Amino acid sequence: MSEEALPPQAAQPQGSSRRRLQALMVKEYAQIRRDPSTFLIAFVMPMLLLFLFGYAVSLDPRATKIALVVQDESAAAARLTQAYVNSPYFSVRVLRGVAPARDLMTKDEIRGFVVLPPDFGASMAKGAPRPIQIVTDGTQPNQATFIASYAEGVRANWVLGELEARGLRGAAPPIDVSQRVWFNPGLQSRFFLVPGSIAIVMTMIGTLLTALVVAREWERGTMEALLATPVRMTEFIASKVLPYFLLGLASMALCTAIAVTVFGLPFRGSIFALLLIASAFLLPALGLGLFISATTKNQFVASQMALFASFLPTFLLSGFIFEISSMPWPIQAMTYAVPARYLIPALQTVFMAGDVWAIILPNIGIMLLFGFGFFFLCFRATRRSLDS
Repeated sequence: MSEEALPPQAAQPQGSSRRRLQALMVKEYAQIRRDPSTFLIAFVMPMLLLFLFGYAVSLDPRATKIALVVQDESAAAARLTQAYVNSPYFSVRVLRGVAPARDLMTKDEIRGFVVLPPDFGASMAKGAPRPIQIVTDGTQPNQATFIASYAEGVRANWVLGELEARGLRGAAPPIDVSQRVWFNPGLQSRFFLVPGSIAIVMTMIGTLLTALVVAREWERGTMEALLATPVRMTEFIASKVLPYFLLGLASMALCTAIAVTVFGLPFRGSIFALLLIASAFLLPALGLGLFISATTKNQFVASQMALFASFLPTFLLSGFIFEISSMPWPIQAMTYAVPARYLIPALQTVFMAGDVWAIILPNIGIMLLFGFGFFFLCFRATRRSLDS
């Protein structure tokens, strides 16, 4: 569109800035209502992801398939066998020989096996229980470590109970270790997976939806109409941000309600703290989405860039699944550039510990800095696009 084709008032905005912003937001809300994909991303996708991470994905080891090779016919061996069978952590198949157990593990039908030696009962009768053999499948190191630790734990607890039942308390260890777990006594992985999935939902909504906004205007040809109106740059960006900001807060409210009512997640903080955290994170999410949208001008490219720049870093580098402290130091350095890295600790704190402002406020401050940076880049990119 040539400079002469623009109305004279386009160069100098006239009238009330408030009325122009209201008109732009009415247009944006009408566009949101006409686009069903917006509601799918804002409300259907959050429920799908929450149910996926809440039910389908679990890091809690339960009913791991193992074999128990019992080479002793004593009553003690039978009682220990029953202890393994009753353990909620194992699904036990009782065998009489090591060879069948080795074949089952080779066929991937079990993840390990425990061997009770032939003289197990005799050693228990003497008050000096013989160690058992624990064999695990090392192709999955984490699960192998779990099987070895929990199988030994079942044996140790059973031996201690047997010796105490005989009055041999002197055989008990001299130090009595009493474990106490704060904030998540049941050590349920759901309690930190669900807040992490909320972070992914907020990232997807904030970045993916807004990444399509300006790109859609260019594709549909409505950007030329906006060029011919007396709209300031701040009004243009605000009209694109505010509707999706409110949509993001509504999605956060939905996710919180599902987390508390369906998954039984504790909510020990305040609504005010949660609103503050969500608002602070939506700024970098929305700013990144608008920046991508202004630079690509194509919905398909914008959506792919949004997934690459927001979803993958949030999933891999935010501490959602993988512990940041266990990563190599160059990767740990990269995590500081991921805004969700600061959202997840704040969400986990407000859900499981309460309003611990010493944790919440620094994370909010860093997210706000990211937000201002992305909006600055978005302002410059959008102005260049409109001037070109």
